[in-house]
Amino acid sequence: MASFFRLKSSSKLSVRCMCGNNMSAPLPAIVPAARKATAAVIFLHGLGDTGHSWAEMFAGIRTSHVKYICPHAPIMPVTLNMNMAMPSWFDIIGLGPDAEEDDSGIKQAAENIKALIDQEVKNGIPSHRIVLGGFSQGGALSLYTALTSQQRLAGVVALSCWLPLRSSFPQAAANSVNKEIGILQCHGEADPLVPLVFGCLTVEKLKSIVPPANINFKTYPRMPHSSCPQEIMDIKQFIEKQLPPIS
Repeated sequence: MASFFRLKSSSKLSVRCMCGNNMSAPLPAIVPAARKATAAVIFLHGLGDTGHSWAEMFAGIRTSHVKYICPHAPIMPVTLNMNMAMPSWFDIIGLGPDAEEDDSGIKQAAENIKALIDQEVKNGIPSHRIVLGGFSQGGALSLYTALTSQQRLAGVVALSCWLPLRSSFPQAAANSVNKEIGILQCHGEADPLVPLVFGCLTVEKLKSIVPPANINFKTYPRMPHSSCPQEIMDIKQFIEKQLPPIS
């Protein structure tokens, strides 16, 4: 149960769960730009994982002017996983379209990510040169954060996830500056943990918030709750499109 939403390892992508390292709230895992950073990707891991696994992935597809930041979620008890303590951005109480959600936890987690974006802005990277993304629980948080933010972002990468607190949308996005943001949403057709129907319901809800032409929804045959080489290439292409070099 502890790995309920954890990215599954494969021969194509090395994944490490280093849960114990989160006890001291370590700094994010970072893949620095090969030259001066003029853009950034902030990517949020799934439940029970850490930022290290995704930092490894981004190191393999990085673009020279982009900095990749993969923070680690705090450790907390997760109701869905029998109250076991693990890295989690917010509590997950249950699965299903009508499951109770951790309203205050989701909103606080979004504020924490907005603060991380603000920190990068202070470091010299404007928010409109930042792509926010995540996998599973991290993807859910990235969608919620972007669509409720006053920070204009370059795009969102939402992998194998759902839109949290969906009943509050589109009202919650009414004052967001990201109502026309570009979104890459990806989902495995064989996902047994966050079923494809969750992704389909999410994209339909997103179309009531963001122009449908701005949403690219991709599915992958036989892909479980994980990633695959084609998805990784799609992520790379999306980032390169949203964060071109500054001439």
